[in-house]
Amino acid sequence: MILKTQIIAGPHVSQNPTRRPFSLVPRLRISHFRPGLLLTSTPKTPRLRIIISCISPTRELFDDEPQVSGEDVGDNVSFAETMLEVGGHESRSQERQSMWIQIKEIVKFTGPATALWICGPLMSLIDTAVIGPGTVICDYMSYVFMFLSIATSNMVATSLARKDKTEVQHHISNLLFVGLTCGCLMLLFTKFFGLWALTAFTGQNNAHVVPAANTYVQIRGLAWPALLVGWVAQSASLGMKDSWGPLKALAVASVVNAVGDIFLCSFLGYGIAGAAWATMASQVIAGFMMIDALNKKGYNAFSISIPSPHELLTVLGLAAPVFITMISKVAFYSLLTYFATSMGTHTMAAHQVLVQTFCMCTVWGEPLSQTAQSFMPELIYGAHRNLKKARMLLKSLVIIGATLGLLLGIVGTSVPWLLPKIFTHDQSVIQEMHKVLIPYFLALAVTPPTHSLEGTLLAGRDLKFLSLSMSGCFSAGALPLLLISSSGYGLPGCWFGLVGFQWARFFLSLGRLLSPNGILYSEDSSHNKLEKLRAA
Repeated sequence: MILKTQIIAGPHVSQNPTRRPFSLVPRLRISHFRPGLLLTSTPKTPRLRIIISCISPTRELFDDEPQVSGEDVGDNVSFAETMLEVGGHESRSQERQSMWIQIKEIVKFTGPATALWICGPLMSLIDTAVIGPGTVICDYMSYVFMFLSIATSNMVATSLARKDKTEVQHHISNLLFVGLTCGCLMLLFTKFFGLWALTAFTGQNNAHVVPAANTYVQIRGLAWPALLVGWVAQSASLGMKDSWGPLKALAVASVVNAVGDIFLCSFLGYGIAGAAWATMASQVIAGFMMIDALNKKGYNAFSISIPSPHELLTVLGLAAPVFITMISKVAFYSLLTYFATSMGTHTMAAHQVLVQTFCMCTVWGEPLSQTAQSFMPELIYGAHRNLKKARMLLKSLVIIGATLGLLLGIVGTSVPWLLPKIFTHDQSVIQEMHKVLIPYFLALAVTPPTHSLEGTLLAGRDLKFLSLSMSGCFSAGALPLLLISSSGYGLPGCWFGLVGFQWARFFLSLGRLLSPNGILYSEDSSHNKLEKLRAA
């Protein structure tokens, strides 16, 4: 229904004694109109014409209006100009209120998601406290398959944005097969090559720990299929914007792991084998609970289908850039540790303390990346594409990330500064730690907002840029690290190299997203069509 009303305001209006002179401000309030109204003002002299068009009596089109070129329909007319003319301060107030509501919704999602990221390191910490560093190789091998988690979340969220539940089920079935296959291959790798991997990892000087560590790795290896299938189910739930279901599963798994370690190791005396059995059981339980949570959403998590070669290439197209991105980050951190280790015992000890606390703090920023991957596809690829709302969501994520980064920087820096003796009583190590506090703060503060930006690039599947920028940051950062380590700048020089690496990631991602040709501004929807063709 189209309703047009013309009001002609001019000098003749005052000639009617029964009518008051028309005044646009302040008697006209935008709140008098329903949210479904588009208001345009075209002032003329000496006449003023107001055209009111009723697009729909419902709010649905206001919230999810069809998009012509990736922008709101209201952007194609002079709605923004009218808002400034009629009551700009009211528009800004509504925008701030909308952003505050959005920030609260993000916090509701990221709260449980943060606990998800903490549960994994917590379970490894429990094992480490019982058996020592034998868990490291298991954790490092699992990081290789992080691409499976990101691909699942991305594909599920993108299909849900198109409101195609059949496609969602198809993706879940294919990815469950990929996860199960990778889990079985890792089980065989652990069985036949686990001892070789441990020997290469620990080195000849620590050969005495290999037999006990191999016992642990062999038992934990039995859970590889359940672990990777559980990751797929967990990531599918996160792609559906559900973080509470996976959190319950991992909370139960953490309790089982802790109780199992205490009971099997302390009371029954099974030692390292007991810790391994406890961890393996907790991972199997978590996997089944993830599957059950997915089944409760109306999807069949026991339905596994073999993907076609074309579908495997689609998964590989997502996985390969993500894998390159992760390898670049891990390689840079490893290079940083390598140079710090070569500077002496005290420097190495100080670096180990700082890098461990740094990693624990950065975990808190990872849920912002997951939030972007879960919520952005609906606004970028959805049936009712809305890039303006996507930009507003990114703004909220960056605000939260900057606030969280500042908080983490203050807390993370205060602990080694004010309470260094909880790590060591060696004054030489403490002095080395205090030298690094400024670059430590600068590197930590920028990490959460960087996760927000990179998560948005992942959601928009701008994977080529992300992988090239990350590998470029690694290549450009490796040479300065080499020069710094050989020039006698010590540990602070290495950490300033990390500052450059982190801030380069931030500015490259920000520049890409703010570019007129970026995924949040480009009116070209050909990439959206390409994704639909790939899904078909």
